Amino acid sequence: MTTDNRIDFDPAGQAAAVTNAILADLTSTAHRAVVVDSPPGAGKSTLVVRAAGDLAAGGERPMIVAQTNNQVDDLITRLGQAHPDIAIGRLSANDYTASPAIDSTCTVRQKLTDLAACKIIVGTSAKWATVTDSRFGWAILDEAYQMRSDKLLQIVERFERGLFVGDPGQLDPFTVADTDRWIGLPHDPTQNGVAVMLEHNRNTPLHELPVSWRLPASAAPTIREAFYPRSNFTSGTPEGTRSLQFRTTGFGAVELDETLAMAAATGWALHELPRRHVPRTDTETVQITADLAARLLDRGAVAFCERHPDGRELHASDIAIGVAHRDQADLVRLALARTNNPAARQIAVDNANKLQGREFEVVIVLHPLSGRRDATSFHLEAGRLCVLTSRHRQACIVVARKGITDLLDSHPSTEPVHLSVPAKFPDGWQSNQAIMAKLAKHCPTA
Repeated sequence: MTTDNRIDFDPAGQAAAVTNAILADLTSTAHRAVVVDSPPGAGKSTLVVRAAGDLAAGGERPMIVAQTNNQVDDLITRLGQAHPDIAIGRLSANDYTASPAIDSTCTVRQKLTDLAACKIIVGTSAKWATVTDSRFGWAILDEAYQMRSDKLLQIVERFERGLFVGDPGQLDPFTVADTDRWIGLPHDPTQNGVAVMLEHNRNTPLHELPVSWRLPASAAPTIREAFYPRSNFTSGTPEGTRSLQFRTTGFGAVELDETLAMAAATGWALHELPRRHVPRTDTETVQITADLAARLLDRGAVAFCERHPDGRELHASDIAIGVAHRDQADLVRLALARTNNPAARQIAVDNANKLQGREFEVVIVLHPLSGRRDATSFHLEAGRLCVLTSRHRQACIVVARKGITDLLDSHPSTEPVHLSVPAKFPDGWQSNQAIMAKLAKHCPTA
């Protein structure tokens, strides 16, 4: 397997070669679709923006499909920066209010006919599903693995050929409806759009972006082993390029500082609390999670990297806290407000669904299995843990009560086996074991 510190390390060259092959497939008429798998931080949005520009320059008028309004706004910002000479349209719902930055970058309208002058049109899959009277030569589907197949079916008549770009290792499409009635059926609407499209178009070209520009060399091999075992992506930066230092010496919070020192030295840290079965709103775990984040700010953490070789002091916007449940996020925000650092209130706190696609310098994770008596399918889900542990550029700190490995070892598989449903690989049990094996080597209190 490829390593991240090899002598012929040329991530930019590898990424450029794959990107050129993808763009070449866009000019070919041999296939109706192209699929691009993107590991965390591999430049998925950059590819979408470049492909849209190339298609527009070639006389096409591509439609871009994203899954949320935030994703649409992010793409429009990137498109405006990369292609200031191309007219961009945003197809929006009636209740959408554009920010001044978006309003100045593109034309925002509720009807497709009002965007006739635009060469690239971006909208959510839900909004595109309301369009019934137009057809495009190309569609670019961003976060395609997070798009349910029923959503794809609603818009597939709107385009002739599609570029499907997404991360196969993260959260599956979400629905609040009971889905048991459809599992294993060929028309299961809860399958992701890419899986269904590939099932019916088996000769579709499949590419993989080979470099994660987000994950440091300390993290890429671990994330690859835990969540992408069939992949071979590498970190875009060699060992030693990124590091964390502190402007002040630790005093008065020994355990917190030992954890931060471990994270700064190795890129990973596990802060373990005593073994105990607790509710998911465990106040002790929540407060420790908040205290670690505030301590990063108190100590004046400075990040060194390829972007800032002379170092840059971290701000609250550079730090995120990831949890499994929304009520945990609410409690962490309250705990941050109780710390002595007012800036800590600006730290991003959210569940995996909301953090997906975002990037930070340091991420602190409240482990989904911490303090639990059981390991449910929700808390074991590989995609959830993948999102939480792959948002960082410098370090990931995991907070948990002792006993997770024992819980995994004693957890019997109680999930029903369904015919015609491929087994997930790796499954959540394997992914959690791989991450805990890594973290066991980075626990200062072990």
